Amino acid sequence: MTQTIDEPLVRHIGKLSRIELTDEQVSTFGRQMSAILDYFGKLSELDTDGVEPMAHAVELRNVLADDVPGQSLTPEAALANAPKRDGDFFMVPKVIGDSQ
Repeated sequence: MTQTIDEPLVRHIGKLSRIELTDEQVSTFGRQMSAILDYFGKLSELDTDGVEPMAHAVELRNVLADDVPGQSLTPEAALANAPKRDGDFFMVPKVIGDSQ
């Protein structure tokens, strides 16, 4: 299955994508898109009877540990290396609004 993506189609796709394409890019993308369609043509030749649809090629499973509460840091331990603090809070430079 050989399908050629012609220049007007590539330019139309570029316009829909809101990108300007040079003549060289139109030529390159046309060849690349044609090659992609050829590959899909090869895939459509495969016999997939009896193959169950899947979301991923490999089986995925959650490998995270259970969320178990543990001992928390004291405010003193959490703030031990803080460059600046205000009581039990970190002091950071102001990032919103006027810097004064």
